Amino acid sequence: MNSNLQLVKNILKYTFGLVPIVAGLDKFTNILTNWSQYISEGFAGILPFEPITFMMIVGVIEIIAGMLVLTKTKIGAYIVCAWLVSIALTLIFSWTFVDVAIRDLVMAIGAFSLAKLSEDN
Repeated sequence: MNSNLQLVKNILKYTFGLVPIVAGLDKFTNILTNWSQYISEGFAGILPFEPITFMMIVGVIEIIAGMLVLTKTKIGAYIVCAWLVSIALTLIFSWTFVDVAIRDLVMAIGAFSLAKLSEDN
């Protein structure tokens, strides 16, 4: 059973380490999607800069969070969990991309699970 737990932990670690890094890098290229579409008009209106600049800042944060998961798994996983919950809440409050919000909440549960699996190490 211990080897199964280690396998699950490693799968989660590399998933929650690499996916935020890829998504963060894509904030600079918009190959996967146009990330600015996820910013509500109301929020975009209060930003002191262009939405694309905001998304690049988000990208840097995501890259750092992914690197933390790979190097300091427990704290990184808690950070990714909180990050995903905050994204989901933002989408729910603006009532846009609710499907993405639900997906992010499910991913947050996975990140939380990784953090809990990493507590003994």
